Amino acid sequence: MEMVVLEKELQENSYPGRGIILGKTADGKKAAAAYFIMGRSENSRNRIFVQEGQGIRTQAFDPSKLTDPSLIIYAPVRVLGDVTIVTNGDQTDTVYEGMERGLTFEQSLRTREFEPDAPNYTPRISGMMEVKDGAFHYSLSILKSNNGNPEVCNRYTFDYGCGVAGEGHFIHTYKCDGNPLPSFEGEPKLVAVPDDIDDFAKLLWENLNPENKVSLFVRYIDLETGKSETRIVNKNQ
Repeated sequence: MEMVVLEKELQENSYPGRGIILGKTADGKKAAAAYFIMGRSENSRNRIFVQEGQGIRTQAFDPSKLTDPSLIIYAPVRVLGDVTIVTNGDQTDTVYEGMERGLTFEQSLRTREFEPDAPNYTPRISGMMEVKDGAFHYSLSILKSNNGNPEVCNRYTFDYGCGVAGEGHFIHTYKCDGNPLPSFEGEPKLVAVPDDIDDFAKLLWENLNPENKVSLFVRYIDLETGKSETRIVNKNQ
């Protein structure tokens, strides 16, 4: 698979929606995770990321303007032992609870499907990475309608084993802007992951569409020590 230039990929897509990147830094020493949200409506744009334990939660920036919290208020990131779970909805809790019971990442998501937001039927995208005793592996998933047909849920899981130094995989909810919004197509995109967390956060934030971007989360986890660094950027400050 050809590696795409992440800056160009973001600049040329005004509305990828919500996106997840998982991978390994160029020096091979850290696991990397990034998650961003975007919004077109006032309700979607009225959000920030806040830390909650080892994870994060979305929260209304101005509670008086919150109209429908059902699909926009959730915990995008939760940590279960050595496992970091990143998703674009409340399926974070589904994966957390399923893995807590001994199910796999993929098995946990079998109880869920795309979001009930006709006519978009927004895909549920999810990621999982495990860092344990110096070992690392990660997976991504997308649950989407069958070409806009809500009668069928197509389920795809991509497992990348221990990953490759300097490489990550990028999946997002929408192929591009539109009405209705077209779902992401194909495999997650191969992208480069730099060594420095601040460089990565800056690259992502500065190249997301300035009108539609809302919040960004980036975390690097040292593969040897398990120690993590986190960056959160909110358009609403």
